[in-house]
Amino acid sequence: MGSHSGLVACRAAAESTIMYIVYILRSKKNDKHYVGHTADLNERLRRHNGGMVKSTKAFTPWAVILTEEFVTKSEAYKRELEIKSYKGGFKFKELIGGIA
Repeated sequence: MGSHSGLVACRAAAESTIMYIVYILRSKKNDKHYVGHTADLNERLRRHNGGMVKSTKAFTPWAVILTEEFVTKSEAYKRELEIKSYKGGFKFKELIGGIA
C-alpha cells in the first residue's frame, strides 16, 4: 500500500495545481481586443459575455482568440501587462497572428 498511496497523493497534488491563463478576447461586435488573466477561463468568459465586466460589457459578445498558461498568478499578471504594453502595435498583431 505504501507506494500506491504515495502515487495517489502525487496525482491529487498535480490535479489540484491551479494554472493561470492569460487570454486575449476579440469583440464580435467591433473587433476590439481585451487582455486579462484568470484561473477559470470559462467562468471569466461567461462574466465578460454576461455584461458583468464594466470595461467589456458594451462590446459583447466576446470570443477567446489566444491563451497562454502559467504556473503562478504573478507570472500571468506580468505577461498580461507585457501584452498590454504593446497592444494594438506591431508586436500585438504579431502575437495574435492575424486573428483579428
